[in-house]
Amino acid sequence: MEGTEVRKLAQLEDEHWWYRERRHLLARAITGLAPGRAIDIGAAGGGNTRVLREHGWDAVALEYGADGAAVAHERGLATLRGDATNLPLADASLDLVVAFDVLEHLQDDDAAVAEVRRILRPGGTYLVAVPADPRLWSSHDVAVDHVRRYTREGLLELLDRGGFEVADVRSWNVLLRPVVAMRRRTSSGSDLEDLNPVVNLGLRAVIAAERYLPVGGLPGVSLLVRAQPRS
Repeated sequence: MEGTEVRKLAQLEDEHWWYRERRHLLARAITGLAPGRAIDIGAAGGGNTRVLREHGWDAVALEYGADGAAVAHERGLATLRGDATNLPLADASLDLVVAFDVLEHLQDDDAAVAEVRRILRPGGTYLVAVPADPRLWSSHDVAVDHVRRYTREGLLELLDRGGFEVADVRSWNVLLRPVVAMRRRTSSGSDLEDLNPVVNLGLRAVIAAERYLPVGGLPGVSLLVRAQPRS
């Protein structure tokens, strides 16, 4: 992702409906886990890293690009620069790895999954979020340097090859999928934009409704997975 997009994301993520809900999903996913050492791969502005720290984790933001690392550092977060396919971390040294919207940017996603398997301790947790459904491919994906969008089956096969047992997989951004599909058929760039506050509030309400509805098995715009290293 270009530096301008990273800084744009950092400016938006505190209030933007999509990033706010993603932080909620992360907080929910770590509920019940004993805090330990964690890394947030592809941290960008560090919103998810801050969630981890607020819940007691010793969390580090990892970014490949200089701009993303600089933003996270400016926000007071412990920051590493590194390649997701060659992580600068010791074997079996972490209890939790978060990789939200990372794998789709990598040519070699198998190598990235193998690296997470290497650095996780036995019993550790791998939290993954990726964009779903190749049929939703659009200029947005091009603008933010996506290599692919995932099917549910393709993502599960990737994790299985990498030595992970999947504990939970679900879709999110299900209710707004028709709107997203329609918009992206006519859009010419990234969806990352500052929204009218009223529109932003309305979208927050819609996406938050998914917390209470049994829609995780339906097609959505993203996929969320919780997995553990296979014994």
